[in-house]
Amino acid sequence: MNEQPLRLRKKHGSGTPVKVTAIDGRRLSESQSIRNAIVAALIVIVIFSFFWVVLSELTNRVFPWLTVVLGFLLGHSVRLAGRGTDWRFPAIAAVLAAGGSLLANVVVAASVTAEGFDIGTLQVLQAVTAMTWPVFFDEVLTVADAFFAIVGAGVAAFYANRRLSRSQYHALRLWREEQQND
Repeated sequence: MNEQPLRLRKKHGSGTPVKVTAIDGRRLSESQSIRNAIVAALIVIVIFSFFWVVLSELTNRVFPWLTVVLGFLLGHSVRLAGRGTDWRFPAIAAVLAAGGSLLANVVVAASVTAEGFDIGTLQVLQAVTAMTWPVFFDEVLTVADAFFAIVGAGVAAFYANRRLSRSQYHALRLWREEQQND
């Protein structure tokens, strides 16, 4: 063994490449779950909306940039729950982040309106009619809200895919090549 006095000893592995096959790639692909990703994202949207309402009521301010934080949280929840390795998971995360930011803005606007009328937020949400939506989109949603929703969707898409090691990526690539050749 070639001992070099200025190099630290490797404690993390032997340095030999890990042998992977297409079967390992198939296992990675089969571990994906679109249903789990969507359920986790919906849970994050509901919890985020609640905390955004609480924060807005405590500070008497609405922070439209929090939808970027929603995108970050959604991306991570889709990645952890869905374990996705293909394009579907960033797409799911982006669409749900855009929809979640719209939903969260509706809930925050209902909360602010409820505080002004001294009634509950749920009462305001139950009283929404078809005539309410044009007023909401004209007076409540701004260009900043749309911008932050788009940025949040991009952040969600960025964080949505599973992080793979080199050997996992190689196994997945072998499996996909095998699928194309069949």
